[in-house]
Amino acid sequence: MVEFLAAATAGCWAVAMDDLSIRAATGADLDRVLVFWKDAAEGTSISDDGNGVAALLARDPGALLLAERGSALAGTVIAGFDGWRCHLYRLAVHPQQRRRGVATALLEAAEQRFAALSGRRADAMVLDRNTSARGAWSAAGYAPEPQWSRWVKHLA
Repeated sequence: MVEFLAAATAGCWAVAMDDLSIRAATGADLDRVLVFWKDAAEGTSISDDGNGVAALLARDPGALLLAERGSALAGTVIAGFDGWRCHLYRLAVHPQQRRRGVATALLEAAEQRFAALSGRRADAMVLDRNTSARGAWSAAGYAPEPQWSRWVKHLA
């Protein structure tokens, strides 16, 4: 079980689980996160750059959660809340940290964040071809809703 200490209005999050700590990212983490995603995340996004992540942190300062073991980045998740729905993106775990509870701890922290913000349902962006991620999401209690599909228009 993850112990989650939160101050929802300040976007300040801290979690402790054994030697794993989870906290909200700051502007100082941007370059580190972008490099991490190149190694640990599946797929890329139009907003996977410094400006995109900086805009996320400016809009929703507590949204990007980092899992760290010591000084090493072990995983990330974006737990965005738009005031109506809870959205999960970029659940990424370093290959050497997989199957060690990192994704579970990140999702628990994200769900606790959502609960503190009065969120009632979370949805996740999961690549269809990423079978290991699909298993992790399923194990965490998430399921696809076949009646929905994602419609996208690139604005930049």
